[in-house]
Amino acid sequence: MTTVLRYTAFTSDPAGGNPAGVVLDAHGLDDAAMQAIAADVGYSETAFLTKATDVQPVRYFSPQAEVPFCGHATVATAVALAERNGPGEIVFSTQAGLVPVTVDADLRATLTSVEPSVEDADDVPGALALLNWSADDLNPDLPPRIAYAGARHLVLSTRTRERLADLDYDFDGLRQYMLDRDLTTLQLVWQESPAVFHVRDPFPVGGVVEDPATGAAAAAFGAYLRELGRDRPTITLHQGDDLGRPSLITVELRPDDRRVRVSGNAVPITAPA
Repeated sequence: MTTVLRYTAFTSDPAGGNPAGVVLDAHGLDDAAMQAIAADVGYSETAFLTKATDVQPVRYFSPQAEVPFCGHATVATAVALAERNGPGEIVFSTQAGLVPVTVDADLRATLTSVEPSVEDADDVPGALALLNWSADDLNPDLPPRIAYAGARHLVLSTRTRERLADLDYDFDGLRQYMLDRDLTTLQLVWQESPAVFHVRDPFPVGGVVEDPATGAAAAAFGAYLRELGRDRPTITLHQGDDLGRPSLITVELRPDDRRVRVSGNAVPITAPA
């Protein structure tokens, strides 16, 4: 019987953050079995370690599909390993590339993204219509872009916290829009201050209405801010508040490294099943 651990990432409170399934020994599982386990667990992602080596291959499955990279499940998996083996550095081999993760003595994990990129977004009006947003809702200081740091995310920034709080979108329509553009989530953003943002991430391509914490999108957003010249050394993202699962994500941008670092805690939420 496969053991599935359950952790929640980007929080120290079992009632907060984004839950993830973690399978530390998945070497005997084929794609169909991993997909079935992820669907049964029902979290936005479940991570599967497929081989115990110095560089550990990991795969991520949502309830409906495999994704190339998932930040919160990476943090959860790193903390689960650190609880067993002690703090230190782990290197995961993902479909997007190598992702080093350092876990400190307080079980706070910091992942380093793959090389990020940012590109112009196409058909922004189509996305706005599916979100029931208007062009006037957008913040002109943070224009729409597609950002990548292991997975692709459409970044849309709104002028008001109220607009961000009122999320009611066309699930099937947005899912198809995202599939057509190979998008993993939409990163919806409201800027509180130059270094503090509130974010929400619709995830219909994974069969999930919304993620409470999205580490991959946080990394991509760091790259986006750098591309616009709006970066700070440390950026704080608040996510999950509107879902009742508050999450806190720290993004670090270094002048000598284009990669983005994303940090947060993770804690177990149930006994293994």
